Amino acid sequence: MKKWENLIKLKDSGLIAVIRRPKASQIHPIAEALVEGGTCALEITLDTPDALDMIRNLKEKYKDHVLVGAGTVLDAISAKSAIDAGSDFIFSPSFDVETIQLTNRYGKISIPGVMTPTEIVNAYSAGADLLKIFPGGPLGENYIKDLQGPFRHIAMMPTGGVTLQNVGNFIKNGAVAVGVGGSLLDSKAIAEERYEVLTKTSQQFIEEIQKARR
Repeated sequence: MKKWENLIKLKDSGLIAVIRRPKASQIHPIAEALVEGGTCALEITLDTPDALDMIRNLKEKYKDHVLVGAGTVLDAISAKSAIDAGSDFIFSPSFDVETIQLTNRYGKISIPGVMTPTEIVNAYSAGADLLKIFPGGPLGENYIKDLQGPFRHIAMMPTGGVTLQNVGNFIKNGAVAVGVGGSLLDSKAIAEERYEVLTKTSQQFIEEIQKARR
């Protein structure tokens, strides 16, 4: 039941923050700023030094209040390490059957990356909970709309190239959620420790998602 509760929570929020390669000293201020702005799902990419420690620490801090997961997960071995560290979800840039199966075996949310209709059907059939349409920006909002014809029953979330300007159209065109990196996590603001910028941007993304759903 916990997995399905988390999946509902993720869909209700509609936003996963993709935190790529943060400094260890900055991960907690970044997370706090995003959560204060309404983000309830934080993804730490596994190409981050000490990513597993970050996931473990954030999960211990936020417990059930915030979902914490691993991103850029390329195989089942990496997925198991992330799950052992406390990950609620496994976010991948590609489609790997073993990774989906292992994630499901341990009761966590599986979000593989797909692009083509064939990949979408295969990943869904393999047991994926959400499909990461990647790269979202180049494919565009209309691609999500076109997919809704044959695949309306499959939950999709574009990632890569999602901005405040296009997030509303992604949601209106059928996305149940979005993954957002650079346009949410302002690298200049983080470098200058102006974390309030992240809080404001997080609020704006949540507002745009809610507006599009109305």
